[in-house]
Amino acid sequence: MSRVGKNPVTVPDGTDIQIVDQLVRAKGKLGELTVTLPREVEISHEDNLIWLKPRETTKRAQAMWGTSRAILSNLVTGVSEGYSKTLEITGVGYRAAVQGKTLNLQLGFSHDINFAIPEGIEIKCENQTTIEVSGTDKQAVGQVAAEIRAFRKPEPYKGKGIRYRGEQILRKEGKKK
Repeated sequence: MSRVGKNPVTVPDGTDIQIVDQLVRAKGKLGELTVTLPREVEISHEDNLIWLKPRETTKRAQAMWGTSRAILSNLVTGVSEGYSKTLEITGVGYRAAVQGKTLNLQLGFSHDINFAIPEGIEIKCENQTTIEVSGTDKQAVGQVAAEIRAFRKPEPYKGKGIRYRGEQILRKEGKKK
């Protein structure tokens, strides 16, 4: 029995939900998103609550029940509040700047890295060492943040590189004489 799937998804005011067969369309103040849920899950919309339940008692149906509820919850939260991740750059001479639809990163390589900002994602650089990735789709925001971080992961000796805000880097001791 899914502990996540038992709970309903609350739809906030100002968010419109349309359910056609297994296709769920959410429209809110930040945009519109759609998701197709698996056939193993039955969807019902009452007042401002969305209930999910499995159609059968198979192991896959139970797994899809909780997964579908989490996806639906992320969809509703995305169109009403949005998601954001903040990255911090540490290192001498490392910096970032947004130029139109590209993110320009100087990370100690011989050439700058120009990262094309995907549709539906907004990137802001408050200063040269902070990058804020935001958007309505939780998966897309996390993926873009992970791709940016992968250009120069934090190294364990001096901690130089790109890290998530609040991420702890395990530091290693250097050479001893």
